[in-house]
Amino acid sequence: MPRDPVARFRKSSAVMAHKPLRILYAAGPGDVLGTYRHWKLGQDDPTQVAMTYSGQFYDLVKEFDAQAYVIATCRTRAKLRDGNFRIEHRPVPFENSAGLLYHLGQFWYGLRLLVSALRTGCNVAVVCAGTHWFVLALMTLFGIRVVPTVHCVLWKKFGWNPTPFQRLVHTLNGWFFTGGCAAIVSVSDEVTQQLGELTDSRARPVREFVPQYRASSFAAVRPADPGARPFRVLYVGRIERNKGVFDLLRLARSLEGAGAEAVEFDVCGDGSALGELRAAISAAGLDHRLHCHGHCGRERMVDMYSRAHAVIVPTTTDFIEGFNKVVAEGVLAGRPVITSSVCPALSYVRGSVVEVPPDDVDAYAAAIRRLRDDPAWYQTFVTAAAKNQPQFYDPQRGWAAAVREVLLAITGDAAHDPRGAPRPIDQAPAPRWATHPVGKSP
Repeated sequence: MPRDPVARFRKSSAVMAHKPLRILYAAGPGDVLGTYRHWKLGQDDPTQVAMTYSGQFYDLVKEFDAQAYVIATCRTRAKLRDGNFRIEHRPVPFENSAGLLYHLGQFWYGLRLLVSALRTGCNVAVVCAGTHWFVLALMTLFGIRVVPTVHCVLWKKFGWNPTPFQRLVHTLNGWFFTGGCAAIVSVSDEVTQQLGELTDSRARPVREFVPQYRASSFAAVRPADPGARPFRVLYVGRIERNKGVFDLLRLARSLEGAGAEAVEFDVCGDGSALGELRAAISAAGLDHRLHCHGHCGRERMVDMYSRAHAVIVPTTTDFIEGFNKVVAEGVLAGRPVITSSVCPALSYVRGSVVEVPPDDVDAYAAAIRRLRDDPAWYQTFVTAAAKNQPQFYDPQRGWAAAVREVLLAITGDAAHDPRGAPRPIDQAPAPRWATHPVGKSP
């Protein structure tokens, strides 16, 4: 086999054109089996606001008449076989551990993915989560074309101080992204930029995407009423410390003592810290200002967004985030979003977001006060939101479109592409939604 990765890719693509497509899809922690049951009925998963990646993947499998083995890191173990689909919930061992145990879990999960791919004859692996990226290079030794789809930044944007072992992992990942995969699918321009830094601008071709939504999901959201009181601020997401939810306590206390009109917070989501947060709210005597609603499905979220004046995304600098969907959802709901540059989504929604310094609770409080007390300023963000919404409804900018392009290039299959026969990935032009070349700042 040729040593040159480009030549090796083209040779394997020619072989792939004569083989049925069998795809291993390593998904994240979502309930992909539940999504599949809704997908079979022609429905979107009602527990999610965004179009799920697994639902988009099922559409691609049907489009390509492929066979698929879907493995999610969901902690609720379950299995299903149905026609061309084999679906399994397989948790990552030691995922919440630190140090050596965590890394052992990542290695072990990657090896199990390889075994699963080999046992089912998969020739393509689309991998979102579960293992260190470089472990996937083992698949290429068996002729499996690997497509990493990167949903988190590769390192923390602020205060990153890696250990020697972490540096080794990143070096190996850089090698994998340079020549060990077919192409890369990236959730944001910041992820793409880090890929460029990691590989000295020699990463395999990168296809960017943004989260996608149905316009019908937000059609029922009522327009904002800036004059309604109390002024309501909505948090949506995992209930974890590094997501900034405990900063909401300090915010509520600060705004409570300001002597001005009341501000109330609605907290939607579940997570390991939900019980602790509820106890802390009660201990602080803030039950009348902070309301925890648990996980809310799509219909309930329509009501929560309708009631909200603003959306807050207080993710801390301890969290690695690729694209916070709640930023997009706040914009789609026509609400100002308050967040910091920890969220890579900022560059996609400029003008719709009140940007504050990371981890600065006082700055978040000041932003809330001004949105509450300055209707003209508030309206500027509502107006900008309308201009930033179309990209999240455009399927050509979605994850499925990015993965489809890669699969077409791998298989050399023009039947699914109205534009005609695709060129090999190495010769294909960057898609029109790419914001900048790999490794270059926007």
